[in-house]
Amino acid sequence: MPQCQKFVSGLDAGIDVVGGKWKVLILWALGQGPKRFGELKRELAGVSEKMLIQHLRELERDEVVHREVHHAVPPKVEYSLTGSGTTLIEALRPLGAWGCDRKERLEEIRSAG
Repeated sequence: MPQCQKFVSGLDAGIDVVGGKWKVLILWALGQGPKRFGELKRELAGVSEKMLIQHLRELERDEVVHREVHHAVPPKVEYSLTGSGTTLIEALRPLGAWGCDRKERLEEIRSAG
């Protein structure tokens, strides 16, 4: 029987959905439009196939990513954001802007330490 996850706040719930480096980058990529698995893998240089599959499944479970199977030969699977995923991207945009503004300084600080 699956264990029930209890969140202590809305922020806790949101961070749990996007937790980890790859989930946010997957969402960001899908914010540009639907993508096939191979397109995502190429766009997210460094992600392993296993990790991409795992994160896509978790994002689908959390109803922020939609997986559509097109019955063709060869089979075609396409991933896109749900309405919930689109609102999540909008919530992440200010964080992305903050990171862009501070990226160089953060790199300096971390390379000096």
